[in-house]
Amino acid sequence: MYQCAVVDYEKDLGLDHTSTLNTVNNIGNLYYDLGKLREAEEMYQRALAGYEKDLGPDHPSTLGAANNLGNLYSDQGKLREAEEMYQRGLADYEKATHLHSSGARRAIDRLTRWVKHLG
Repeated sequence: MYQCAVVDYEKDLGLDHTSTLNTVNNIGNLYYDLGKLREAEEMYQRALAGYEKDLGPDHPSTLGAANNLGNLYSDQGKLREAEEMYQRGLADYEKATHLHSSGARRAIDRLTRWVKHLG
């Protein structure tokens, strides 16, 4: 169903339209939940690149896509890539909001768990 929506959005609105990218990100979430991590990674990377281009690096949708990639990389054991996404998310949350925002707190929590995981 989501894939049909993406095709329609791409045709009607364009590849980098926010509605298209939101649907791509949602497909990534679905793949992630189904354990199809390679497919989820492709969707998250596409959404992240589009959000950065269309909305900029500090937009909540961009930050959410970076966070999704961080979680996925962490689950795959790609710890350097996960750290990069989490660090980026935290830095951008600091610029976009402040450290007391819920998004920044989540980014800090993920970084803390990641560091503990490394030992």
